Amino acid sequence: MKGDRVEIVVDIGDGTKTYEIAATRAGRRVEIAQARGVIEVAEVTRTGNPVRSGRFMAARVVAVIEHPSEDEGRERRRARNQSSLL
Repeated sequence: MKGDRVEIVVDIGDGTKTYEIAATRAGRRVEIAQARGVIEVAEVTRTGNPVRSGRFMAARVVAVIEHPSEDEGRERRRARNQSSLL
């Protein structure tokens, strides 16, 4: 969902570095996969085609932080004196 984002904190030896991958357009989502010592975070379209992705060694990843969009859970509000525009 647009607005979803994932932060990946990676150990770089003398500190940490933070990467961020976000769903930038409507209909896109962020997926996380872990296999064979690699964590892959990808922004994908509705059909599942990756738009951008990042691959990280699992041994170096300190944290994977998921941030859901802020609009999730909010209901659409409509003015009482106006008709629906839909």
